[in-house]
Amino acid sequence: MNLQQLPYADQPRNKLKQHGARSLTDSELLALILGKGIRHKNAKDLALDVLVHHHNDLHRLFRSSRSDLEQFTGIGPAKASLLLACFELGRRMNCQIPERGTIIKNSQDVYRYVRKTFSMLTHEEFLVILMNNNNEIIHAHRLSRGGMTGTVADGRILFKIALDFKATAILLCHNHPSGNPKPSDQDIRLTKNYRKFGQYIDIPVLDHLIYTDYGYFSFADEGLLDTP
Repeated sequence: MNLQQLPYADQPRNKLKQHGARSLTDSELLALILGKGIRHKNAKDLALDVLVHHHNDLHRLFRSSRSDLEQFTGIGPAKASLLLACFELGRRMNCQIPERGTIIKNSQDVYRYVRKTFSMLTHEEFLVILMNNNNEIIHAHRLSRGGMTGTVADGRILFKIALDFKATAILLCHNHPSGNPKPSDQDIRLTKNYRKFGQYIDIPVLDHLIYTDYGYFSFADEGLLDTP
């Protein structure tokens, strides 16, 4: 049975038209992108196969490569490209830095803010967030991009940006694609050095947050900012 043979109300396109995109299940949304299935398997069934293969986890699905997607009978180069384009568009939307005016009160606020940048990344990136006296974000700058296991943040560039934007405090943030938020020895050394220099020029480092899709580590919350 193809999608057009389903009851009118169950056809994803008509369901979207009647009730909006949010009314559709993950498999129905994916079926709309796929468009067509194969013989003996409609697009919705094919979408279900893809989702089940990824344990119904959209984060896993969005990390798929072209070759991963083309393993499925019915998904060729064209459909794989379309899916990857949709995944990347969604990721870029999440990565857009919010407009100026966000107030940071605690590490949870920082985590929510950087989630838009770090969500689902498979490589490390380092972000510096510049603050004013009201704990308001005035700018966020992606300082570096690394591999799966590390990235390097140049302190000279970091504090130059802070001075250029007349920031009165900064937040350091980077992600661990592995899902383990525990700081490395390098993370600890870097944080101490930046904290020390920030105090010297009166631009304090308020926190260093290590992001994962499953949680985070805050140097401030763990009392590691003031350790010698």
